[in-house]
Amino acid sequence: MENTNEINDETIKTKKILMVIAPSDFRDEELFETKKIFEEEECRVDVCSCDTGKIRGMLHSVFNVSLKITDANVCDYDAVVFVGGIGVEKHKLYKNLEYIDLAKEANLLNKTIGAICLAPKILAGADLLISKRATVHISAKEYLHSKGAIFVNKNVVVDRNIVTGNGPSAIEEFALAISNKIKKFDKAKVKL
Repeated sequence: MENTNEINDETIKTKKILMVIAPSDFRDEELFETKKIFEEEECRVDVCSCDTGKIRGMLHSVFNVSLKITDANVCDYDAVVFVGGIGVEKHKLYKNLEYIDLAKEANLLNKTIGAICLAPKILAGADLLISKRATVHISAKEYLHSKGAIFVNKNVVVDRNIVTGNGPSAIEEFALAISNKIKKFDKAKVKL
């Protein structure tokens, strides 16, 4: 058998991302713009929440969710991405066991985990940010500190399998960091 360093296009599978939103008041552009970037990067995206049906964002956009968190199989995804917005605080998602358990399961499976704006609070609530560098919307900085995270005042922070963003201005950098992270493994494959 010949050993080459060529990328075999057949071995590069479509990457799948699970985006997770609050049952109301998610940050609209953090869902729609991030999802669009993932799709432009040729990733398949599913969106879930603790409720199904039409969910309204904090800027009044509506997304029709057909997948409940409890029905999502983390094994089917390369990344799990939590969307921010005031719904994270309104619904105390950082204390909600459905969201916390999803984050913990993704971490146990060594999936790439993303959280933007207020959503890093969910990761902190799941104890995934202890001694890890992370960013968050400035209003949640103290919560991250209280849960053992090392707050970094940057738009996007990557620490091991976790990518955090501080809000809407970080969307493009955040989405591309996640996309690049999940594609990195396949690009390193060699044909045996």
